[in-house]
Amino acid sequence: MSTHDHHLGDSDVEDVIHTHHIIEPYVYYRVFGILFLLFFATVAVAFFDLSKLLGWPPANIIIALIIAFAKAAVIILYFMHVKYASRLTQIFVVSGMLWLIIMFVFTFADYFTRGWIPQPGSWTVPGGP
Repeated sequence: MSTHDHHLGDSDVEDVIHTHHIIEPYVYYRVFGILFLLFFATVAVAFFDLSKLLGWPPANIIIALIIAFAKAAVIILYFMHVKYASRLTQIFVVSGMLWLIIMFVFTFADYFTRGWIPQPGSWTVPGGP
């Protein structure tokens, strides 16, 4: 019966250090500041009626979604360490975000165009009760 003891040599430790990026604490402070500013921007958008200011009814929703996507991007890049990940991981994350955007575009296209088709009237029979 043999036991397999694996000890890390100096080259193994260097490989681990070079493959895993260590983020300095000041980066997390900056990310916190960015997320805090985006939070205040979200609150500001909720309290002001931008449709009157910009003359576009869905302005609040669109701007709130843009802020939400920005917050999600910051979280994905730094807290999920995608910024320092391999190119393949970055491609998968970007493709996932593109599919999410496609889903939102089709959903909003359906929602905003529902008034274009007239809805049928009631189901009453002419001359009926």
